[in-house]
Parts: sequence; C-alpha cells; structure tokens
Amino acid sequence: MKKTQLGLIFGGRSCEHEVSVISALQLSRFVDLNKYDLYPIYINKSGEWFWGDGLLELNNFREPIMFSKPGIYERVTLDITSRSGALTVMQNGKGLFGKPKLKIITKLDCALVVMHGLHGEDGSLQGFLELADIPYSSTGVVGSAAGMDKIIMKHVFRGAGIPVLEDTSILRSDFRENRKSVVYEIEKVLPYPVFVKPANLGSSIGISKARNREELISAIELACEYDRRILIERGLNEPVEVNCSVMGFDNDIRASVIEMPSTGGDMLGFFEKYLRDSGGEGMASLSRIIPAPIGAELTKKVKELSMKVFRLLDCKGVVRIDWMIDQVTGKLFITEINTIPGSLSFYLWNKTEPPIRYPKLIDNLVLYAIKAHEEKHENNYAYHSDLFSKMSLTGSKGSKA
Repeated sequence: MKKTQLGLIFGGRSCEHEVSVISALQLSRFVDLNKYDLYPIYINKSGEWFWGDGLLELNNFREPIMFSKPGIYERVTLDITSRSGALTVMQNGKGLFGKPKLKIITKLDCALVVMHGLHGEDGSLQGFLELADIPYSSTGVVGSAAGMDKIIMKHVFRGAGIPVLEDTSILRSDFRENRKSVVYEIEKVLPYPVFVKPANLGSSIGISKARNREELISAIELACEYDRRILIERGLNEPVEVNCSVMGFDNDIRASVIEMPSTGGDMLGFFEKYLRDSGGEGMASLSRIIPAPIGAELTKKVKELSMKVFRLLDCKGVVRIDWMIDQVTGKLFITEINTIPGSLSFYLWNKTEPPIRYPKLIDNLVLYAIKAHEEKHENNYAYHSDLFSKMSLTGSKGSKA
C-alpha cells in the first residue's frame, strides 16, 4: 500500500516561532512511518523554506537556519499549481558549465500545519494551501483569521451569544498621538483591573494586567510593540481558567476532557507556558489538573459551548478553546480559541475517555484534512457562460456592451 506523502509545516515569521518548532518536533515522534513518509518543512524567521531530516533534531535550531546544508536540510519551494503538491529543490549543475536543475523531492498528499501566530495560524498559509489545492490539517482561511484576531473574534462570539468579557479596543496611532485622551476613554468604559492584549498574537506574548493608570500606560506601550490594534478587556479577580479541546470536521466533532492549568489565580504568561521546567515539552509540560474539578453541570456547559464555537468558525482538525470562570458569580466567559494549539492539545486527548493517543490523533488530522478537501471538490467551480462571446472591447461601452 502506497504511503501518504505527509508534509509537516512549522516555524514561520512569528513571535511564536520557537513554540511552533517544539510542537512540530513533538508531533514528529509519533508519526506512524508504516503509513506516512514524513517531510519536515521548516519556515525560518526570514520566510525561507527548508526541508530535511536534520530539521527533526532540536540541536539544529540552536543557531538560525539560513543556508542549505546538503544531507541535513535544503532550501525548497512548494509548487502553487493546483493539485501539484510538488516540493522542489534547486540543485547546482555538475561541472563548470552545468546548469542548475529543479528536482522534485515528493508530491505531497497532505500537509500538517503546526504553526502558531501570524503568517501561519492566521489564514495566510491556509490561503496558500488552498491555492495549491493541497489538503491541510488546520481550520480554514476565515476561521483561522477570525480566531487569530482577538478584536474580531470577540465581535463574532458576542454576536453568536457566546459569553465574553466587556472590552474596548484602540489604535497604536491614536495612543501615540494623544495617550491621555485614549486612557481616559478606556477608564470611562472599563474598571480596573484590565488585561491589555495585542490583537494578533498568541502564547500570552505582549499581554499585561493593569491595576491602575500607570500600569495601563505601560501595558499599552508593551502591546504596541507587537501590533497596531490593541484589545483592552475587563479583568476578573483570581478567575479559574479552564481549557477544552475540540476535534473533528463538519458534523463529526467531539470535545476533550477539560483541564485546569495552574495559573495561581492569574493569567498564564509565556514563561509559565513554555519555559518553566518544560524540558522542551511546551504546553504538554504545564502543571494542570485533569479533569478540571468544576462539577458535572459546568463541565457539560464548557464542552457544549466549545463545540458551538468550533462550528461557528467552521473549524477542522484540533483546536483548544480557553475559558475563565468568575469565582464570585460563577459565570463562564470565553477567553479565546487557538485554532492550532500548543502541543496540539495531545495531553488532553490522552486523558479523554476513550483516550486518543498521539498516533491516532495524527491519523484523525489527516483524515479530516482529506475529507474537507474532498468536500470542497464537490462544489461546482465550472459554471459556464457565453459572456466572452457577448463582450466587446471596442465599443464605446467597453466590457458592459
């Protein structure tokens, strides 16, 4: 039986570049090589694409990958021609007058997208793969874009009746032009504490809690380093954070067991998520309680709302949806959706009943990617008209003739 030619795309021009590398290397350990030929495809911080078995070794990322190293990794290009799937490398010609030769490494059947943040999780890479007509594992263009942009995301959730915390948003240009006025407008609509977040960023990068005006100004200044649009959201005093993963496509979806990360009564920062005693394991190493001790009724509500969010953004593959519980009122609020979660939330599916081990999770990602691709090709893209025969470019009315 022919193996599936599986591309593993990771890295990227993102502040979450290193997180993506860790997640991808985790996944690579569990790929069933009896079913798949795995092709690691790494995008460096300059946007150059590389492939090679050496990209599955963490030590090779200690220094920036900028140049081809034959036998370890090489610069590659993915053919954007529809249904080609060709992963190609330009090889030097032999001899003094030898011409460079384009070599096809493989023709991908499917792409596992393990990207975090901009230029990978935000719909841009998904759009590229749509043009190339290659099945891919993550949520599509629209859901990815909405899930990346916290401001748009909250408008979508609010419109669909998903409970969200009160918020407002500002532009970096307005803040730099008249910070006093901007801060005044924020304080008019939101009480302290507040959380200040760049609109398009994950892994808690650039996010700060502000308890007063001085901290608010500092938090906005930090967020402005990462985005031109800033979300300011009402904070809760010592909330309980719970997360739920959802997997599937179309009507075939399921929710995982719910986790309660150890937040210490506050939001997890980048350090807590990825650096504290992680041993390179990323989100999988985070201290957490599974299942979250929140009672049967609230557990059911979190799972039902998480699946509603999944359907709302027409997600596919594996996502993680983060929630906060107000300990005073008991109310539940959505924090965000991660359309490509750190570690692909495999640690949640391992403990869901019945458990889904990582190799099976990978099988499911490929299955849903191919199913979505086949569904798309049931659409009619070949509507024919006689418009050209009726058009005239020489008349006074031009194309309207």
